[in-house]
Amino acid sequence: MKLTGDKVNVAAAAPIIKEFLMNSPNLEHLLPMDKVKDFVSDQTSCSFKVQGGFMISLIQDGSEGNKVFLKSGEKSPFPFRLTIFLEELGANETQGHIEFDGEVNAFLKLMVEKPLLSLFNYMSSRLSKHFL
Repeated sequence: MKLTGDKVNVAAAAPIIKEFLMNSPNLEHLLPMDKVKDFVSDQTSCSFKVQGGFMISLIQDGSEGNKVFLKSGEKSPFPFRLTIFLEELGANETQGHIEFDGEVNAFLKLMVEKPLLSLFNYMSSRLSKHFL
């Protein structure tokens, strides 16, 4: 299953955003804390529980150019990879979005597609507000 989140503009240069995203504890600032519990992180990974009791773990999986890669950890309910795309529009403006690629069966897809897309769009919006 592939999902592409909304594009957002962020008032910061791509390298600054990339550095922020590559520090896993910072991801907590992008999550909807009213729907997330038990956030735990170290420099290269984080995990948290989402509404419905699912545990999600994210592991930094490197970067290439203006892309940041995250992959699912062992606590996640299915394997997936997130790619965060950053495109510089000017000295202090970057456009970005999140792409999800996960191994999700048809039944689970019906349950998770809309909430995941909503989560990614929320995270993108929070990233934009973080750099105002």
